[in-house]
Amino acid sequence: MTSPPPSHQHRPRVDLPDWMRNPEPPRRTTGRRLSELVDGVPALHAARRRLWAWRDRTRFSERRPVLSAIVSFVLVAVVATCLVVGTMYLFHQITQRQL
Repeated sequence: MTSPPPSHQHRPRVDLPDWMRNPEPPRRTTGRRLSELVDGVPALHAARRRLWAWRDRTRFSERRPVLSAIVSFVLVAVVATCLVVGTMYLFHQITQRQL
């Protein structure tokens, strides 16, 4: 038989350097000042929360990826066709010396 494992033994205390025990306060950068200003004004704070909620919403392309891909393909095809036809028209006008 094996002997039972030793009971919990406390480790010796580790002395942390002073800069780790008492860190400097965070620097007051422009971003932190603006954030404090926004948090201080209730309307701006509410607008920030609405913006965060809007940014985390589920987008249409995530809810309906197939439909989004089909619509995107058709849109790109129409725009590309218009560009090609427009270029051909301008080339025709240049060769006929009307432009």
